[in-house]
Amino acid sequence: MGMAASAVGGNHLHTTWKHILIIVTTLLLLSSPSVCAQCRILQCNSDFVAATLEIGVIGGGGKDGANAVYCSALRSYALCTQRTARACRGDLAYHSAVQGIEDLLIQHRCPQTGPTAQPRPLPKPPLSGNGCFYEKGFMQKEGRAPEYLHCGVFGDPHIRTFNEEFQTCAVQGAWPLIDNQYLYIQATSTPTRGSSYITILTKITVILKNWRECAELQIYQAELDNVPPAFVDGSVTGGDRRGHQSLRVHSHDPGRHAEIWATHIGTMIVVRQVGRSLSLSVRSPRAIVESYTPEQDLQLCVWGCPVSQRMETPYVHPSTPAYTHCSSLLPVQDVYFQACLFDLQVTGDLNSSASAVAALEDARAMISNPDRVHLLTGRAGNNPPSLPVALALSILVETLRCTFLGPV
Repeated sequence: MGMAASAVGGNHLHTTWKHILIIVTTLLLLSSPSVCAQCRILQCNSDFVAATLEIGVIGGGGKDGANAVYCSALRSYALCTQRTARACRGDLAYHSAVQGIEDLLIQHRCPQTGPTAQPRPLPKPPLSGNGCFYEKGFMQKEGRAPEYLHCGVFGDPHIRTFNEEFQTCAVQGAWPLIDNQYLYIQATSTPTRGSSYITILTKITVILKNWRECAELQIYQAELDNVPPAFVDGSVTGGDRRGHQSLRVHSHDPGRHAEIWATHIGTMIVVRQVGRSLSLSVRSPRAIVESYTPEQDLQLCVWGCPVSQRMETPYVHPSTPAYTHCSSLLPVQDVYFQACLFDLQVTGDLNSSASAVAALEDARAMISNPDRVHLLTGRAGNNPPSLPVALALSILVETLRCTFLGPV
């Protein structure tokens, strides 16, 4: 509205470049055909045929049970077309499918709402000898060791993401740290006594998902003052195959420390209590970390905490006791040094520095390249690039790529 007024009346020439970028971003979003997304109507057709093969006749059959299954498949088909509608604009096959679905729903008297058909899992061959040893299998297939990524969550809490970003978060309640096809980790952050904005980790839940012959679903849960050296069912191993356990838990300090190994996904998880807070460190192969769907888009270890929940690291003068204390424990002025300063500033408790020290030790144990252990960042490390700038640049690049190279 302000931009329109300036264009008409010549006033408000003080419109900033940020406003212009927002408008450019909006125009690019509207003009770009879903950023060169491909029409997936053929995949929708294929999924529908696969879902109806089990009832014998691609036409619904005559029995009530078969008709219910057929209606579920039709609703899934309709949902699939809705998801690809924008990319399929102008596609004749897409519009024919949409019209056909509407006719079939009426013909078979299918309710518009109700259960949808589950996608049929593809048949999987039996696992080979090293199928439950991720690293050995990867080496055999690729001829090299997998690339491992590290995430650490500790203190107020501070997060070192898999993408080597560092943030201090004001999040409260339960948040997913990792959510992929093999692993789910959730942390609960609770305000400390006497403060509504200083938070600590009070609960960590790890769910190792069922995976073929290697591992059945297993859950580990730790709470403040209770870091058990076992899964919730009391076992310390799981996924027994040919005398090898894919899952195992052990502890150097029962009640305050636990290590979880999942060899079938090459992942190591360390949960510990430091002072009055829990902490988590994870080492996992890139392929496992990136095995998530678009719906699994909230992962603090992948994306960091929401922008609205990020906190700036306050400036601390080198002459202060907090600076002196953290320098004595953490000589390198990296993200762990920043975390130490932050925790001392907001709590006033010298013991709070222990979480940053422990997190650095975990990073040393999990990151094979010593040059990557000390993540260095300026005080602006918590501030991401301006959202309009990032959006405008990314969409502009993608639009130009699609214009000149076409869809990949």
